[in-house]
Amino acid sequence: MVKEYQISQRQACKAVSLSQSTVRYKSVPSKDEEVINALQLLIEKHPSIGFWQSYYRIRRMGHVWNHKRVYRVYTELKLNIRRRFRKRVPARVKQALFQPDTINEVWSVDFMNDTLWDGRRFRLLNIVDDYNREVLHIEADTSLPTMRLIRSLDYLKEFRGLPKMIRVDNGPEFISAQLYIWCKEHQITLVFIQPGKPMQNGYVERCNGNIRRELLNAYVFQSLTEVREKAEEWRIDYNCSRPHASLGYVPPAEYLKIQIL
Repeated sequence: MVKEYQISQRQACKAVSLSQSTVRYKSVPSKDEEVINALQLLIEKHPSIGFWQSYYRIRRMGHVWNHKRVYRVYTELKLNIRRRFRKRVPARVKQALFQPDTINEVWSVDFMNDTLWDGRRFRLLNIVDDYNREVLHIEADTSLPTMRLIRSLDYLKEFRGLPKMIRVDNGPEFISAQLYIWCKEHQITLVFIQPGKPMQNGYVERCNGNIRRELLNAYVFQSLTEVREKAEEWRIDYNCSRPHASLGYVPPAEYLKIQIL
């Protein structure tokens, strides 16, 4: 209309009942790239934090964006939706499964799970000396947190001493700060296998297989008392009577006596 009838833009807008601001509006490119980058870097490094933690961290970085702008970008990126993330484990260096030269050089520790007749779940804590494959201790209970593991190690210290190294997987009981502090106090090196590589802890894994076949799969347990009694009976037989192929078909306890002599 402006070109055809040679009228002003104001008159044309009035003729068609159109707001002049609508005609004269020019889109402004988004300037949120910095906010987007800041939020994405934060979420990659701290995947569990929410909006306010993100906002105040951004402010501490020196940015002066107000919370409304940051929240708008936060929701546009769909960061307000609950994020599911995997617990990250520190990088583990592969450790060779070497044969120790003496007792108490390397102990291997691991957990197993099973159920009682009434459906209640229970756990076994197995501690093995890698030198002669001796099963030092089997602890059974419905719950075996880190402090129960430390208590078992303190129990063994009274008559067996403590190892120079303990080899474990990446379970929550083993990555606990309590176990780290206890090992540091007793000058024990805590060695973690790589995630998904159970054979890096092959001695205790082999023992677990025997326990599964000869104990857990062989009996129906009515109570934890039965589990503990049978586990101790199996442990004594394993150490004192059961021939071990890798030890020249002698039991672990007999092998230890031969080596001492």
